[in-house]
Amino acid sequence: MAKNLVIVESPAKARTIEKFLGKDFKVESSFGHISDLPSKELGVNVDGDFKPKYEISKDKRAIVKKLKELANKAETIWLASDEDREGEAIAWHLAEALKLDKARTKRIVFHEITKSAIQKAIENPRGIDYDLVDAQQARRVLDRIVGYELSPVLWRKVKGGLSAGRVQSVSVRLIVEREREIQDFKPEASYRIDAEFSNEDGQSFKAKLPKNFPTKADAQQFLQKNISAQFNVADLEKKPVKKSPAAPFTTSTLQQEASRKLYFSVSKTMTVAQRLYESGLITYMRTDSVNLSDEARRGAQKEIEATYGSRYSKPRNYKGKTKGAQDAHEAIRPTDFSMSSVTVDKDQARLYDLIWKRAIASQMSEAQLERTNVKIETTSHNETFTASGEVITFDGFLKVYLEGTDDEFEEQDGILPALSVNERLFNNFITATERYTRPPARYTEASLVKKLEELGIGRPSTYAPTISTIQNRNYVEKGSIGGEPRKYAQLTLKKGVVKEKILTEKVGSDKGKLVPTDIGMIVTDFLVNHFEHILDYNFTAKVESDFDDIADGKEDWTHMMKSFYADFHPQVEDVKENADRESGERILGTDPKTGRQVSVRLGKFGPMVQIGTVEDDEKPLFASLTPEQQLNSITFEEAMDLFKLPKSLGSYKGENVEVNNGRFGPYVRFGKSFVSLPNGTDPLSIELDEAIELIEEKKKADAPIYMYKGLPVQKGKGRFGPFIKWNNMFVNVGRKYDWDNLSEGDIIELIEDKIQKEKDKLVHNWADAGIRVEKARWGRHHVIKGKTKVELAKTVDVSQMSLDDAKAIIEANSTKKKTTKRKSKK
Repeated sequence: MAKNLVIVESPAKARTIEKFLGKDFKVESSFGHISDLPSKELGVNVDGDFKPKYEISKDKRAIVKKLKELANKAETIWLASDEDREGEAIAWHLAEALKLDKARTKRIVFHEITKSAIQKAIENPRGIDYDLVDAQQARRVLDRIVGYELSPVLWRKVKGGLSAGRVQSVSVRLIVEREREIQDFKPEASYRIDAEFSNEDGQSFKAKLPKNFPTKADAQQFLQKNISAQFNVADLEKKPVKKSPAAPFTTSTLQQEASRKLYFSVSKTMTVAQRLYESGLITYMRTDSVNLSDEARRGAQKEIEATYGSRYSKPRNYKGKTKGAQDAHEAIRPTDFSMSSVTVDKDQARLYDLIWKRAIASQMSEAQLERTNVKIETTSHNETFTASGEVITFDGFLKVYLEGTDDEFEEQDGILPALSVNERLFNNFITATERYTRPPARYTEASLVKKLEELGIGRPSTYAPTISTIQNRNYVEKGSIGGEPRKYAQLTLKKGVVKEKILTEKVGSDKGKLVPTDIGMIVTDFLVNHFEHILDYNFTAKVESDFDDIADGKEDWTHMMKSFYADFHPQVEDVKENADRESGERILGTDPKTGRQVSVRLGKFGPMVQIGTVEDDEKPLFASLTPEQQLNSITFEEAMDLFKLPKSLGSYKGENVEVNNGRFGPYVRFGKSFVSLPNGTDPLSIELDEAIELIEEKKKADAPIYMYKGLPVQKGKGRFGPFIKWNNMFVNVGRKYDWDNLSEGDIIELIEDKIQKEKDKLVHNWADAGIRVEKARWGRHHVIKGKTKVELAKTVDVSQMSLDDAKAIIEANSTKKKTTKRKSKK
């Protein structure tokens, strides 16, 4: 038995650390938190000192038992969870649950998983930092109270099954307010003037007028003034400019840049970064510091000088601007700057490359440029054209890295030909293009993180889970707004003649941006109306600041909780009893046939249109909105069209054919068959001949393309791309296959590979009980019984799971669903 037991929170971290320690050390994982608040009760003494009631979860009992046995046999126990507040709380919970002897227990922290960092940590152990523990407890308890007390109010006043949260609700509010800014925005048109000139050597360059004209007549008049005009260089200014590198990554800047350059979601960035950290390749990825250690700066300098030369090296420190930043920590960087690339999976390699380049560039020389500004005049009017260009005289850090930008329309300076003052120029053309002011941009995941950070809301560990939560709870979704065509005019002066043409552009296209759902807007309105203090940006930032003060030992966490709860709880009780029910109802008009009121509101099964009211003699009529429609924007005409569905188109081969709207969009129904309509198709525009064509295409697509082991193989295209279907099994067809010409060998290979993957996925199969455990994505597992599928945390070790454990998990999940359903009916 090893003399030393080291406990970390993840198996991957354990494997990496074990490589650096000798035979006297045994490294085990706690698989994350072993204790938490109970799931079926508040678990906080709100009438006393706000002491939390922690429980060891069922799936961690075996782990705790094993760790306790190992700890009893070890001479020294090293608690080596992460150095942030969550890590400190994990260490504390381990010490309490395992009943560790303080004399034999040491707490160690490190910013990177390298041999030198581990050895340094062991040489400099400390005790558990109870200020950090209290800060974590304060966040956990406050968020539990807010969610536990606000959610039942939403069930009663809005809709069953909803939830609220301190940071998540503020995040949704930001997205809702941005959406309303966009809806209220009125674009204004003006005419932008662009020109192209060339010098006597025939070298052309672009210029522009630094002002717009408000009307087409003004723009046309200006172009007329330039007919037969002569142009020359009025002024030319050259000046040296320096461009400095960006600071190394913090959590939020990594999330933003990975979104811009790698198209990663925030949660994916953190998952991939976690793997890089646990493999010992990068430093800790939850940080708001831009500092690099002296050792890191020396490592970067050595690599820069060896690869690019001493001229490219400029070691420097950075100062962070984030509220509450913990500058004692370090920025995200490679643990070894000499490793410019690593042999890992594709996503990890791409993120590592980004981190390495950003960190290296931060220690490199400024780029030196020569910027040229040119003014161009003519004798025919007093307006002056301007042109600007940049020439890089020394690339410096640009040799490695240039930071991305969120501005999709940012104009970059080009390169100008050699020019001189009074030099004559020749005009190739001048355009006056109608341009419209743009509404504020919808948030991306990364730009939302940036905004939260600017407001001081949340901390590095909270961004990814917050953004995942608001999407999982259907308050926000990734937009699939395709945009609409808009016509604009362009006047062109060329060879002394002004011509006009009408062009078309697509506006409002916002794919992948965060868009609030109807329920997100309704819940936000309700919470802002009744709990404005909780959803106030300054209040939420102040709470974060209070957590920082608790972590620094400047404030008592129970005092903070008592002060908060004394105001919060009475307000909850008042709203619960006295507030009106909120459904987001909008009255659209009157049904011309019946004279009854037409309105839209949130119903039990989602957004709907209603003709009539409960006070009418006749029962109201209802129709569900399509997935693309929203309560706050649907028109009266669009609402009335919904009552024209389902629409019978006629009969075909003895079966009725009708068109209707469904959960996933419009479709044609033919007997028992359903055929989805192409994206963007108005179901009311479909005629019988078009429907028959779609039905026949569907039949052709569903016809067997091969028989494998006596069963037919079919092919089709679904939401996730092309697939083949065999024996009720769907097999995705990747790009390496020719989808239109699948060979017999392709089909067999696809099916057999899928069968093998299904076998490999199976961890346990208790056939008699109808329960199995399967591998899922991101290192997680599912416990499955019939239609019940329970996703386990990735920290759960399923290799030791018994049938009784699996039954308990299924039973707990079933009980939870029944309880939720019962509460929702209140």
